Amino acid sequence: MATESREIEDFGHVSRTVGTAFRYLLLAATLFGIVSLAILLIYVANDAIRPLTAEPGWHLTFFLTLVVPTLVTGGYLLRTDPASFRFGAAIVGTLAVSTMFAGGAAMIFVDIVPPITWFAYVLALCLAFGGVVAIERFDRELPFLARFVGAGAVIAGSLLVVPGLVQSLPIYPTDDVLLTLSLGIPIALVVGRYVAVEDGRRRRLLAVGGSLAAIGLGGVVGPLLGVTPVPATVVLAVAVVPTGGYAVGHVRRNADRRPGLGFAAVILGGAVLGAVAVDALGFAGPQSWVDWGFLTSAHSGTAADAGLYPAIGGSILLMVTVAALSFPLGVGAAVYLEEYAPDNRLTRFIDVNISNLAGVPSVVYGLLGLGVFVTYLGRPTGTVLIGGATLALLILPIVIISAREALRSVPDEMRQASYGMGATRWQTIKNVVLPRAFPGILTGTILALGRAIGETAPLIMIGAPNVLFSLPTELSSKVSAMPLQVYAWASLFASEPFYQAAVPAGVVVLLVVLLSMNSIAIVLRNKYQRDQ
Repeated sequence: MATESREIEDFGHVSRTVGTAFRYLLLAATLFGIVSLAILLIYVANDAIRPLTAEPGWHLTFFLTLVVPTLVTGGYLLRTDPASFRFGAAIVGTLAVSTMFAGGAAMIFVDIVPPITWFAYVLALCLAFGGVVAIERFDRELPFLARFVGAGAVIAGSLLVVPGLVQSLPIYPTDDVLLTLSLGIPIALVVGRYVAVEDGRRRRLLAVGGSLAAIGLGGVVGPLLGVTPVPATVVLAVAVVPTGGYAVGHVRRNADRRPGLGFAAVILGGAVLGAVAVDALGFAGPQSWVDWGFLTSAHSGTAADAGLYPAIGGSILLMVTVAALSFPLGVGAAVYLEEYAPDNRLTRFIDVNISNLAGVPSVVYGLLGLGVFVTYLGRPTGTVLIGGATLALLILPIVIISAREALRSVPDEMRQASYGMGATRWQTIKNVVLPRAFPGILTGTILALGRAIGETAPLIMIGAPNVLFSLPTELSSKVSAMPLQVYAWASLFASEPFYQAAVPAGVVVLLVVLLSMNSIAIVLRNKYQRDQ
């Protein structure tokens, strides 16, 4: 067949046949990569979950209660009302991901930070914020230096005095009540405001009160379901109540999305009905290695008793430390380079080196952390602080690059309009640029944290232990992480039971966390792109 082609001025010779072949070649390469990755994930998940070990009755029950209703309802909505289908799927996905993160938060409050300590510092921060607002509101006639000193004294006094006083009280409420007051009230305020945003103050207060009451039920409902009050309260506060508020508020704003609630109810109800049915009928489920015991147990000499609990807690503490160190430094550097730094040789040299640092192998950052933090500064090896600082160095170039791209995406016309209204450069950055760029900054930071949570080489280089039997309790404690634990099972404890049980189970848990973080970043990006 003759090749169809045409000549375009100043563009050269264009061949439609070659262009079509190139397009299908790219499609084939993409499909090959996706299929290969899917096969790998299925292979690992099959070793970890072992679905074929379940009785046929178990599969049949869930097929009838969950799979068939989901396919029928979802297929109908996908054809007739795609927006409601996406809304229902978003409810289920939000509940699943938020429940996973609620489990991590519950782990912190159970084993790392006592609820009374959390409550004391939250109360101190609230008093400090209230004192600063009072100074700014009622003492405006005072000079700036006096207000600044007064605000600093209020903040320092609150943080230094209030926690000690609260924790020294002889009697205080139970842990679930403390969490309801310190964690539940802020979440209830946000949820109530979202649910009743267009209503009056009375209905908004009712929505806030209802959300807080639902969170407070954790101490009562949890023991009835076999869960202690603290985890139950955290799950209600972090997962159940926000997801319910999102569903109710979204439907109130978009009444035509009500079928999406039904779709979500079909999925969740089918899962619960299937679980009750197989329990009543006595059908045995899959003999999965990823079970409650694996998630709540420490390492053991036998694969059947090995668990990932200390490594999960260590990864959570490392990510909190990494975010606290990398986010302000990365965003601050990006703002300076984009909004303040002149375009000269020095800034261009910095730009090139930041791009180069983003591609440096992670083991080099491990050597950097070992040389700077351990050898030069004399800090102990393998602690939460040293591990978090090393991983923060690893992702700092990525955070800077993603934040700069987000800042560049803000139209320059918005800056000029702000300057035209008489705003200063700082006011323009604070009120115009950063709010517009924040979704992109947040997305890039989450993706960078997703890379950090899967790194092993930097932690090995700074001397982090492969195996721990308890959670770290402070920043100077030794810490392990999920990749390190999986590495230890695959190398130091290399045996067929660990290869067939513990390693696939650890990989599945790590992949679920990574995919959840990436999904959050994608959802945030898509949402704010639609809003803008």
